[in-house]
Amino acid sequence: MTNLEQRVLTQVSAIISNEEQVIGRRGILVPLKKALINEANIKIIIDIVSEDPALAAHLLLRSNTAVSAGLVSTKNRSIKDALIRLGQVNIYRYAFSFYLKERLDELEEPYKKLVKGYWKLNEVIAVDSVSLLREETDKGNALKIDADEMQTLALFSVFGQVITLTAFAYLNSEQERPISLKVIKSLIDSHQQTLSIEAFESLGLDDDLRNEFLIAHNLQQTTNPDSAGLLLRRVLSKRGLLINPL
Repeated sequence: MTNLEQRVLTQVSAIISNEEQVIGRRGILVPLKKALINEANIKIIIDIVSEDPALAAHLLLRSNTAVSAGLVSTKNRSIKDALIRLGQVNIYRYAFSFYLKERLDELEEPYKKLVKGYWKLNEVIAVDSVSLLREETDKGNALKIDADEMQTLALFSVFGQVITLTAFAYLNSEQERPISLKVIKSLIDSHQQTLSIEAFESLGLDDDLRNEFLIAHNLQQTTNPDSAGLLLRRVLSKRGLLINPL
């Protein structure tokens, strides 16, 4: 690693650990996280989510994806129905990804285009993962994997790249002379695992999400046949996206 790469890696890691820099509007996310941790009454959760109509609509849309895939029989017609079915972990994962995506829209080019490319890939992987879960169900393999857990995990498939590029964009905005994208590409290629784990830990995402991410990327093994990570691994392997190829 060159001196420049080492310096950039240190600076990017510092930015990644600062939630205010990598996440969009936190006015809803912070109280939502506190309420979920404290297992607040569902009415309190609904009130917090409803303060941001865009977030409420997003959660309702996401919650009905499993219905569209044929994995859940009853469509959620209200935000209350959606939040009750999603559960605490999935509510926060969806909300986190929503505000992260919102933050990406603020990036300057060429970073905005690059990160949006990764985000689009995330969405495609999420669709493929839920479809694969449905295929396994149709085959009679009754996996005990929640469709929303599957989808939220898939939405973090290339989390390391998204966060690292976002941090690099903020770093470059403060430089008199921009650092070449080749430097960050080299760091992502060689430090994707480390940067991904740093992001999960620094941004307070749940341990189960991190562990299933590691399983999905073949960095950690499991004997649990109902692991969402194992199912996602098949999707990522097919696309050649595993950090640790099979």
